[in-house]
Amino acid sequence: MNCWIVIPVKAPAACKTRLTPVLDEAGRRDLVAEMLHRTVEAAAELVGMERLRLLGPSRHGLPETVGLLDDPGGGLNPALASARDAALAAGIERLLFLSADLPLVEAEDVAALLDVSGIAAAPDLHGQGTNALSLPLPKAADFRFHYGEGSFAAHRAEAERLDLPFSAIVRQGLGFDIDQPGDLADWKWRAT
Repeated sequence: MNCWIVIPVKAPAACKTRLTPVLDEAGRRDLVAEMLHRTVEAAAELVGMERLRLLGPSRHGLPETVGLLDDPGGGLNPALASARDAALAAGIERLLFLSADLPLVEAEDVAALLDVSGIAAAPDLHGQGTNALSLPLPKAADFRFHYGEGSFAAHRAEAERLDLPFSAIVRQGLGFDIDQPGDLADWKWRAT
């Protein structure tokens, strides 16, 4: 399959600042690196490192062989639009955006997002946010990203606007992310 898996990730010092009450900067950096490496491993198992791209200013210690897409600034939605445009220019047929903060993600979770005909999205555990988004290109060339509060419903509506089929991919490995101190405690509890 002619695809890219793109993982957006901020600069190390800017990652997971909502966890500041429970983790210092080094702890947040280590946590982000651990989750990012797991996400990269799950993605690379399916498509290889050559089809993997990080979107942001840093590889977070990953090898130089991992492609790095520039973040033009202005927030996540413009960055994703820029990555989509780069994928279109490269002739990519399936573009999968995968959150970097999925500590339970497995290759099978990622595969569920690639084996779809239209647009697919994985909601967070609350069914509100979007932890992964899979787009068919060039059919979704005009897809408008709506990350932020209520993004899952907004992305479903965007698929409707484009008259493309929409699949909700509900899996624990894709739904469980770490954004708040309670998420971190829940993950530690799950790991024991």
